[in-house]
Amino acid sequence: MPPTDSQEPKKPNPSGKPSVSPPNSSRNAPSQNRSEEITTTIIKTINQLTHGFSSYSIRDLVKHAEAFGSHLERNQLKTNQVRKFLDAVNRIKADLPEDKNFSKIETDVVLLKPKLAYAAARQPAAKPLSDVMSAAIEQVHSIDDFKRLVQFLESTIAYHKASGGRD
Repeated sequence: MPPTDSQEPKKPNPSGKPSVSPPNSSRNAPSQNRSEEITTTIIKTINQLTHGFSSYSIRDLVKHAEAFGSHLERNQLKTNQVRKFLDAVNRIKADLPEDKNFSKIETDVVLLKPKLAYAAARQPAAKPLSDVMSAAIEQVHSIDDFKRLVQFLESTIAYHKASGGRD
């Protein structure tokens, strides 16, 4: 019976140089775990908000945005990869109703989620941004909640850029 792949003896490396681990090896696991931890921590914090996104403590928001922005930069997310999402947020921000009637912008806010999903489908580095911002959008029920969402997004992008993120 011929040997199967798993039964074949391992061939020595002819160059004598140590073999290089593949990119997804366990060497990168601690970094990956930290990355997943910040995303999980932020989503958990957002999901625990009981009075909308505006109840996200500004100090926690900035601390989380700093860690998250750095995480996105390490994962090589480029700002222009989410440009349409940022532009859509800025359009909503520019059109905020003076009467503070959230129902006038609610549809536009909720429709940000498909833009995030599209960005994540095109670029896997955008998936954490999509996951976090989608959780945040679920907590936006008022103009004040939307304003806090904008603060979080702007802070995240600022820290992404400060960490070396490119357009």
